[in-house]
Amino acid sequence: MATFLYKLGRLAFRRRHFVALIWVALLTLAGVGAASAPAAGNTSFSIPGTEAQKAFDLLEQRFPGTTADGATARVVFKAPSGEKMTDKENKKAVHAAVEELKSGSEVSSVADPYATHAVSKNSTVAYASVRYKVSGMELEDSTKDALKEAAQHARGAGLTVEIGGDALTATPETGSSEVIGIAVAAVVLVITFGSLLAAGFPLLTAIIGVGIGVSTITALASTLDLGSTTSTLASMIGLAVGIDYALFIVSRYRAELAEGRAREDAAGRAVGTAGSAVVFAGLTVVIALVGLSVVNIPMLTKMGVAAAGTVAIAVLIALTLIPALLGYAGRKVKPAGEKSKLLGGGRGPKQAGRPNMGTRWASFVVRRPVAVLLLGVIGLGAAAIPAASLELGLPDDGSQPTSTTQRRAYDLLSEGFGPGFNGPLMIVVDAKDSAHPKAAFTKVGDEIKGLKDVVTVTPAAANKAGDTATITVIPDSKPSSATTEDLVHAIRDKGADITAKTDAKVLVTGSTAMNIDFSQKLNDALLPYLALVVGLAFLLLIVVFRSILVPLKAALGFLLSVTAALGAVVAVFQWGWLSGLMNVEQTGPIMSMMPIFMVGVVFGLAMDYEVFLVTRMREAYVHGETPGQAVVTGFKYSARVVTAAAVIMMAVFSGFIGSSESMIKMIGFGLAIAVFFDAFIVRMAIVPAVLALLGKKAWWLPKWLDRALPNVDVEGEGLRAGDEPRVKDGDEDEDRELVGV
Repeated sequence: MATFLYKLGRLAFRRRHFVALIWVALLTLAGVGAASAPAAGNTSFSIPGTEAQKAFDLLEQRFPGTTADGATARVVFKAPSGEKMTDKENKKAVHAAVEELKSGSEVSSVADPYATHAVSKNSTVAYASVRYKVSGMELEDSTKDALKEAAQHARGAGLTVEIGGDALTATPETGSSEVIGIAVAAVVLVITFGSLLAAGFPLLTAIIGVGIGVSTITALASTLDLGSTTSTLASMIGLAVGIDYALFIVSRYRAELAEGRAREDAAGRAVGTAGSAVVFAGLTVVIALVGLSVVNIPMLTKMGVAAAGTVAIAVLIALTLIPALLGYAGRKVKPAGEKSKLLGGGRGPKQAGRPNMGTRWASFVVRRPVAVLLLGVIGLGAAAIPAASLELGLPDDGSQPTSTTQRRAYDLLSEGFGPGFNGPLMIVVDAKDSAHPKAAFTKVGDEIKGLKDVVTVTPAAANKAGDTATITVIPDSKPSSATTEDLVHAIRDKGADITAKTDAKVLVTGSTAMNIDFSQKLNDALLPYLALVVGLAFLLLIVVFRSILVPLKAALGFLLSVTAALGAVVAVFQWGWLSGLMNVEQTGPIMSMMPIFMVGVVFGLAMDYEVFLVTRMREAYVHGETPGQAVVTGFKYSARVVTAAAVIMMAVFSGFIGSSESMIKMIGFGLAIAVFFDAFIVRMAIVPAVLALLGKKAWWLPKWLDRALPNVDVEGEGLRAGDEPRVKDGDEDEDRELVGV
């Protein structure tokens, strides 16, 4: 592989105009596609194989048209202190608001609270349900403005009015912190390279890669039913790995120049060695992201595949566009150790003398491996403790900031009708095979009334055929509580008995039941997913490192870092530690998909640092150094770059903490803290300590397996046979080459 990539790097360096033209054309094509594509609708949410989804599908068959994917709104009214919603003036204001809402062209229906008995027992709170013909993402701005104006007119009459539901759904905003994250990445790159030009290459190529990826996602969003979260996550991961992959190749290029190689040869060798590590690191990330499809949740599969596509683009750009840009830059990119005139006065490389920080740290770890290992493991173990109290759920309006009208509407409904009113359960009774459908409907309602935590059970509403009915159940507890989850399971257990007696099937659905089933499906899939992803990556790393213990150590280190990261997420978003600093207004259950998504993404990113750092150690070891010396050599050449890459990735992920979308905020924080734990504690401390303790055993591989495995030559051993003569910076042939194609 190293030889092939070496030739690819030299070709891209020589044919830089052609390579640059291809990437510009791809970016333009993706941009045109995104600009001309139809707007994406509201992303459909389905959980194949769950009871809630089966009930939802049955409703679409038996009640055609009633489950259309139209937006909904609940306009909640509260009477002034000392008054009631049944007072004449208050009723007049509500009726006026209802009539005003009915006039909208996209409005399907508006339910008068006084006609539908949607007034609380103490008559202080009432609500009007509004249904629309299109989804929340497709609503015209004028329709949303009309909804807000109707509420404002009712407020003018003295009522407190708030709006819940998905009619006011807005595209998530990431805030200015995302720009700050990129700015921090730029500063780190400048410090690392000592050159504005060299620092600009990773940023430029990462932005081009993300631009192509996100534009492609946007162009296909309507066709493939992709939501806004998909493109946000793809940009988050694509930007981070894009900068890192380019950083490693540019760093290796400068190191090759420092050894006196011609620029074209240095570009080829950088792609042949560091590029090999980029390919395998990218493969682990892609495996982890595409592996999300085993969960069998379409939304999660699309997110994973879209992000994996962006990572693949980042790898291709690093292997081709980076050497092309280095060809354009010529002598403006200095050898390692030299500074540009602007930043360092054009001073040359430092003379050999005091070892760099990476060398000193690795030497310390090799001398004290047991102490470093114990300190790292105990520290991560302490950070992981909160993960033991992890509670999973999906966000609803109750998890929104208190500054939003959706959250205030949620609170008003809880105040007037009880906390369970915000998460009603829909019971679907399929009596098609029952001899007495009406009796079965009545039986189901009576049985549910006798269960704990049930406040209200509405009469069964049958379809035209009379073979299917829906029953609404209002729990006594809020939607995200364990008590409500227990009630769902109790109804399903009771349904099994009813089926045996009446031949009628009882299914529980609704948003609350869907959330419960979603969380359960993710929990059930976590271990199989972990086994699949870690297993495939383990085999891949055996090929890369030609070792059994090194990949095993990499996987165990990942488990430490991801568990510690989950503990930090629980501490902030569930327990509320540092919630003010993170702008977390509402604590609660952790997003159901958070653990499995973090496992996938963090594993891929963790293997990035493992591959980049340990490949250098492996390279030194196969070239004759002792195991201890190889660890120090690996840190000598890679520690600075891996540190810079980790800081950049943390900065990029931290930028998404400012998002208005709770899921994006949580994932941004989780990934940033996971990179910190994995890069600085696992890879920089635990890994060298373990390798120092293992010695030569770390690189042991059974002879039969060594013969069976393909030789991918990540270390670039094959390039040494074809060593070209080294040249000085003033080589005239090189000057002439720089102006050619």
